[in-house]
Amino acid sequence: MADSPSHAEVLGRYCGAFVDELVAAGVEHVCLCPGSRSTPLALTFARHPQVKVWTHLDERSCAYFALGIAKAYRVDPVVILCSSGTAAANFAPAVIEAFHSHAPLIVLTADRPPELQDVGANQTIDQVRLYGPAVKWFMQMPLPEASDQVLRYVRMVARRSFQMAARSGAPGPVHLNFPFREPLMPAGWQPTLKVEAQAVKEAARRAAETARGAIEADTSESEEAPAVRDPHPGSIEDRFSRSARPLIVCGPDSYADLGAVRRLADSGVPILADALSDVRTCGPFFRPHIIGAYDNFLRNADLAASLRPDFILRFGEAPTSKPLATYLQVHQDVRQIVISPLGGWPDPDLTAAEVSHDDGYWEWESLSRLEVRRSPDWLDTWQRAEAATVAAIRHVIDRNAAPSEPSAVLDLAEVAPAGYTFFAGNSMPVRDIDSFWPASNKLAFFLHNRGASGIDGVVSTALGAAARSYGRLVLVVGDLSFYHDMNGLLAARRFGLSATIVLVNNDGGGIFSFLPQHDDPEHFEALFGTPHGLDFRPVAELYGVGFRRVATREEYRAALRASFDAPGVNIIEVKTDREANLRLHNDIWQAVAKAISPLPSGEG
Repeated sequence: MADSPSHAEVLGRYCGAFVDELVAAGVEHVCLCPGSRSTPLALTFARHPQVKVWTHLDERSCAYFALGIAKAYRVDPVVILCSSGTAAANFAPAVIEAFHSHAPLIVLTADRPPELQDVGANQTIDQVRLYGPAVKWFMQMPLPEASDQVLRYVRMVARRSFQMAARSGAPGPVHLNFPFREPLMPAGWQPTLKVEAQAVKEAARRAAETARGAIEADTSESEEAPAVRDPHPGSIEDRFSRSARPLIVCGPDSYADLGAVRRLADSGVPILADALSDVRTCGPFFRPHIIGAYDNFLRNADLAASLRPDFILRFGEAPTSKPLATYLQVHQDVRQIVISPLGGWPDPDLTAAEVSHDDGYWEWESLSRLEVRRSPDWLDTWQRAEAATVAAIRHVIDRNAAPSEPSAVLDLAEVAPAGYTFFAGNSMPVRDIDSFWPASNKLAFFLHNRGASGIDGVVSTALGAAARSYGRLVLVVGDLSFYHDMNGLLAARRFGLSATIVLVNNDGGGIFSFLPQHDDPEHFEALFGTPHGLDFRPVAELYGVGFRRVATREEYRAALRASFDAPGVNIIEVKTDREANLRLHNDIWQAVAKAISPLPSGEG
């Protein structure tokens, strides 16, 4: 009779079966933090030659870093692993963001065994369904065994977790909770190398990188148009083709077929493109029919009312712009259809007549082949509003040599080379990017944490994306958000990352200056403005990253250019005043209102 395997061998076979199956499915990246209870899985991942392990010191930063890899990679799930207790709770903010932004994470938490639950054992909390409805799937794993049945079960859970996170419906996080008994050192396992599968994945990655680079170089206009199917009465295509004043709105994560976008624009349909949609900056596919400055000119109630569409088709998530949301509400009696390929119901203002969860590709492609019965003045009015607005913005911003929050965005858009990836921080940075990043034929890609829109974890997420993005990554972040995640900078030195961080420092919560709370001067600064008076230069020195504070726009542009060619992470601080920033935004909007006042109604 064969000897029974030791506890260490049981751990090795159990964890080895799980890790082998994850790698076979396609997992390549594991982000983890040191911890005793998670030792069996941590060592098993570390011993697998086809796994890249990113070790972090802080669980919250670790999870956000993994989220950044998942957002930039957009292929397979990223694993995060931690010990038991509050370590697992610190994963929660990133898990919530992953759920709401449809990023595939496999969350692994180590736990105490059943006999140590609810008896006062150290570092023990109830981890069953710890993240509640913020995960697509939860599984409480069995205690390690080496029986054939348990090992088959463990492999099934690994494969299923991969499928659930990345392939079953909209991507998102899944959570597996592993109870382990001491001793915790696994032994007697050798990884199964999936050479052929790895070669296929490497070929697919190289092809994706080549295709992304080719987007910028592709200027071909000669495409053989596929046959157009006849629209069914009442279908999206039928309504679109019969519309005289159709309007397309591209929100974040529209996942557009850019060739179809180009053909749609060429057919004379106005396309309002959120900066986070990547349609506004779609390189050689760009057309002047793509409108980007609407956040500024739709603030004019008369023009917004007169630009009445007769059919609205929205792609992706809800737009960033509040004036655009107001415009959609003003015209809510117009039929609005939302195409949301990632699922959910992205219609917070309840203006949509229906939401479709189709993949979205066929809508772009089929719509671009249709002849649309357009009103002759419809597109022209949108284009003239766009041109007048862009000129007015430029005129107001260029009056000042000192950098401002709008100029930081405008100058970055002009200086950065084509093909870069930009991470939009929440609160004011993402709104300024949406307001002032111009529509142009310079290819740019945008990432964001707009699922739950928290200001925490942004630095870590951006650096995680920098670890896997194809071009240089530039993060635009506010001072409070930066303060929340300063420890995320440690990843830059540990992993040799390169990125540019534009730190917009207005010494507090700048967005509140634009809200009604600003009208209560007695309590505003203490409760909402919250000035901190921090000097971030020592923070950069602490974490070994570059730092430069700029005093003029010329200095800012020069600092940007220098940072793009420099190794490592470099912070460029733009100091602004919150009250001056409010006045500048109001000056811009007043100048835009004056510039667009002669425009005709756009009614056809």
